Amino acid sequence: MQTNFTLSQLADPPTARSDQILRKCVHCGFCTATCPTFVLLGDERDSPRGRIYLIKAMLEGGRAPTEPEVRHVDRCLSCLSCMTTCPSGVNYMHLVDHGRHHIEQTYRRALPDRLMRRLLGLLMPRPRLFRWALVLGRLAKPLAAALPRRSADPGGATFLRRVKAMIEAIPFTIPGFSPVDRPQTFPAVGRKVKRVALMPGCGQQVLAPEVNEATVRLLTRHGVEVVNVAGSGCCGSSVQHLGHNEQALDLARRNIDAWLAADVDAVVINASGCGTTVKDYGHMFADDDAWRDKAARIAKLAKDVSELMVEVGLANVTPHPLTVAYHSACSMQHGQKVTEPPKKLLRDAGFVVKDVPEGHLCCGWAGTYQVLQPELSRRLRDRKVANIESVRPDVIASGNFGCVGNIGAGTTIPIVHTVELLDWATGGPRPAGLRR
Repeated sequence: MQTNFTLSQLADPPTARSDQILRKCVHCGFCTATCPTFVLLGDERDSPRGRIYLIKAMLEGGRAPTEPEVRHVDRCLSCLSCMTTCPSGVNYMHLVDHGRHHIEQTYRRALPDRLMRRLLGLLMPRPRLFRWALVLGRLAKPLAAALPRRSADPGGATFLRRVKAMIEAIPFTIPGFSPVDRPQTFPAVGRKVKRVALMPGCGQQVLAPEVNEATVRLLTRHGVEVVNVAGSGCCGSSVQHLGHNEQALDLARRNIDAWLAADVDAVVINASGCGTTVKDYGHMFADDDAWRDKAARIAKLAKDVSELMVEVGLANVTPHPLTVAYHSACSMQHGQKVTEPPKKLLRDAGFVVKDVPEGHLCCGWAGTYQVLQPELSRRLRDRKVANIESVRPDVIASGNFGCVGNIGAGTTIPIVHTVELLDWATGGPRPAGLRR
């Protein structure tokens, strides 16, 4: 793709990198076939190729985007399926992040949109505040039925419909605080083979504390010392996808300092969306002389829990005769390119593992997307559930708590985090999700 940035524009490092990304695009259109929003809407502007043109126009022009440009970029899930498909190696992830940041810096959204995004940016990285918001939100659940669900715009979302989606996502029972989420060290059982930091996360420790608990049991049982490091927390992805880059960098800096001081062999992450972001810390700080090397070190230490467990190997397995439909989260298969380790571990644990038709398409969770784009999110979830149910599994497994909650809201088939099944098969308790 030919670009026309000025020399002064190219003096800005992020713009120079976006220029190189744009030049790799050859307009082939392979990305359109695997883009969830294009599959649903059939609009070129809601495909990666279309969004590349929109972002190119606003960056080259050095101008504020138009309302239609913002609308089509907002509809992107950041599922990164296009990056798996692209034969030219276009780094769409970095380009769309730059585009979002440019939008937030130059475009004035309508007041309801600004309020919703600020609310999400406030709550998502702060587990305690998020928990209290859920407690208060439960009181509003009876009112959700009175709020509108659909509009004439198939991809639009008014403020009230976003509020409805937010309230509907609140579980009827909010888990209590987990002792695992306090800063502490969990000693390895038997001979210690590794020492790792476990990323505590933010939303996961509020909505699905059982995932961290199962991870600690699984790792320590296999000789891995686990440290929940004081000062670590949100990876920054939830606010980065809102275009709030400085807030994301501040959150990343806290993690980097905390984990480097802990002297660990790896940083283990059990929420795949967080894993994609932490593995990208080197890029996020590429222009920061004070943080570049430290961020790159953490990025190299970052591992999904399945990657670490493949290295360690499962021991003392008690097989359970269940057929598992494995849903590979977008951030796992497209963001981190981790595809085989979770399935291998499930097979090693004695489960029959089935792939899901259209497994490359997003389930519609995508962090804040289910609130900001509720109609598209629901349509993608329903499509995903239909594909999963077609393989008739006993249970669904996924490596991302958001996918677990989103898909679980649309099916009666039990769904749990992959690590919960591995923990169960090697001596841990039966996952609570299997009791549905």
